[in-house]
Amino acid sequence: MRFTSEQRLDDGVREREFTLGETPGTLWTPPGSTPVPLILMAHNNGLPKADARLVARARYTAARGYAVATVDAAGCGDRPRSAADEQARADLRRAMRAGEPVDGIFESFIGPLVENAAPEWLAALDAVLALPEIGGPVGYSGWTALGIRLAALDPRIAAACFFAGGYVPLAQREEARRVTVPLLLLLQWDDEGNPRQRALDLFDAFGGEQKTLHANLGGHTGTPWFELEDSCRFYDRHLR
Repeated sequence: MRFTSEQRLDDGVREREFTLGETPGTLWTPPGSTPVPLILMAHNNGLPKADARLVARARYTAARGYAVATVDAAGCGDRPRSAADEQARADLRRAMRAGEPVDGIFESFIGPLVENAAPEWLAALDAVLALPEIGGPVGYSGWTALGIRLAALDPRIAAACFFAGGYVPLAQREEARRVTVPLLLLLQWDDEGNPRQRALDLFDAFGGEQKTLHANLGGHTGTPWFELEDSCRFYDRHLR
C-alpha cells in the first residue's frame, strides 16, 4: 500500500489517495489519533471513487468518527474497461430503456464484476486495517451485490448498509442467506432501474435477525440525506 497524496479538509478530516498494486483507492480518517472503526464504502461498479455523492457520504461519515475506505475495482473509474464490458453496459442500458428483459445481460455482466472486485476489496481491507490509526470493527456501505459477497466471505465485517437494488446476481441472492450481521437496507420506492418486489424479496432472503428496511419515495439517486445520518447512528450501535 503506497500513499500518493494527502490533504487536510476544512472539517479536520484527512483525505489520502493510495495505490495497492494496480488498485487506486481513497482513505478518509477523522481528526485525532485513537484507533477508529472502518467503513468500506463501495459504489456501483462503473462510478469512480471520486463520484461526488460517494465523496460527500465518505466525508460526512469520517467527520462522525469513522475511517472510510473506497477503491476503484477493475473497469471502474479511470481503470481500463474491456470492449466486452463496454458492450455489455450499452446492451444493459438499451434493454432497460426499451423495457426489455435484462436478466440474462445483467447476470453475465454483473456476476463477473462482483467476482473480480471482491478480492481487490479484501486486499484493501487487509492493508487499511494494518494502519495504526484504524482498529476495527468493520462496516460496509453501498453496492449491494458486492457487499453481500464481502459479508459472506469475511467475518471481520460486523454490520452492513446496502443501497437496495432489485437486480442482484443469482450467486449473491443465494449468499444473502449467509449474511447474518446487522443490516440496514435503503430502498428507493420508485427506483426506475430496480424492481421494487425484487428488493423486498432480497430483504426477506437475508439470514440475520437484526435487519431494518428504510423505504423512501423517489428514483434511484434520490436517497434522502437524512438516511446518511441514520446510517451513522446504525454504525454507532453496532461498531462501537
